[in-house]
This record gives sequence, structure tokens and C-alpha cells, in this order.
Amino acid sequence: MTKAEILKKVQAVIAEQLDVEEKQVVPTANIREDLDADSLDIFEVMNQLEDDLEVKLDPDESIVTVQNVVDYIDQTMAK
Repeated sequence: MTKAEILKKVQAVIAEQLDVEEKQVVPTANIREDLDADSLDIFEVMNQLEDDLEVKLDPDESIVTVQNVVDYIDQTMAK
């Protein structure tokens, strides 16, 4: 799976889970500040991504932006 494909999936899941428009879910968007997510929202997003992408994602406090999520999934899938 390419980073572009991961980004599309992440954007779709975040838009659905946070009830925002997909065009708002840009790589530089801060998930908490720009997309108004709380810890539970982020947990639900990561759980949905785990299910959809069939990977195990550990909670990571360094995930701040949409791009951080994409990079984290890309690194996890590469292992």
C-alpha cells in the first residue's frame, strides 16, 4: 500500500469518525486543534484504521497531525 493510498484511507476514516468534510482532513491538519478531536475520537479513528487496514496500532502520543497518522501506519505496515 502506498503512502497516497494510506492518506486517502486515513482521510476517509477521520472525516467519517469526526463528522468533518474530507477536504478539511489535509496532511498538515492538527487532529485535536484543527479537527476538534478529543482522546476518545482519536482512539476510535485508530481502531477503525486497525480494522480497515488489518494492522496493529499502538497508542502513540506523538501523533498530532494527519500526516503523523499516515507515517505511523506506513512504518507499522513496513515491519
